[in-house]
Amino acid sequence: MTTPRYVVGSASDATAALRKLARAGWHTREGFALPENAWDVTDQRLVLYGRVGDRDTAELALHAAARGAGLVAITDPAGDVGKALLADLTRLGPVTRDAEAEVAGGEDGEVAGSALLPEQRALLERLANGETIAAAAAAEFLSLRTANRRIAQAREALGVRTTREAVLAYLRQRRAG
Repeated sequence: MTTPRYVVGSASDATAALRKLARAGWHTREGFALPENAWDVTDQRLVLYGRVGDRDTAELALHAAARGAGLVAITDPAGDVGKALLADLTRLGPVTRDAEAEVAGGEDGEVAGSALLPEQRALLERLANGETIAAAAAAEFLSLRTANRRIAQAREALGVRTTREAVLAYLRQRRAG
């Protein structure tokens, strides 16, 4: 299941995204604060939403996303805060900027038209060259846990079940593109 992350420019776009997420079974809550006792909220299918107007709120939203919460952030994507939030969220996984896009983590758990992130491509490239996941993680300055999570996201984005199949699909994509 891919956690939805939306960065939109208006409240109406946020409302459209939240409606789609609610129909897909996600629970929505305003604000980006999470309780201290819940570290990983991935299995709760929780989406937090609100306006992100300053760096402190952006940091709070980023921490919630890192803990597995979905996000619908209302901010100016061309402003400094919006650009920083987009850049940071992209490191965690796919970010949708279109409220009309298909809902991430819907019934089949796939993201419509998802592409591999640069970090995912770098890891798959190293695996294709024969490195272990641990060696690839170290070379990319990632923890082993983060590398495994990025590879799992890549498998999901490519629609395959195993890391070997992900590497082969990546190589096919690379040759075709």
